[in-house]
Amino acid sequence: MPLYIKDDTTAELVAQLAKLRGLTKQAAVRLAVQAELDRTREAIPLRERAAALRTAHALPPPTGKAADKDFFDDLSGTL
Repeated sequence: MPLYIKDDTTAELVAQLAKLRGLTKQAAVRLAVQAELDRTREAIPLRERAAALRTAHALPPPTGKAADKDFFDDLSGTL
């Protein structure tokens, strides 16, 4: 889907970024938008991001079995 930049100031900023980075204007827009998305996501506190991950990928219920040295030795095989 095409993106038309109708604002001359924005178009000039894109052209400046493209020239400085040696990119096409399309790549410059992609780079700038991705950088802003990354900054926005990083602005969310780590505690909230971790909580969302825990909710989306919950741990399985505990088995009640002990994970002792023999258990880990068995996992690693003959290492």
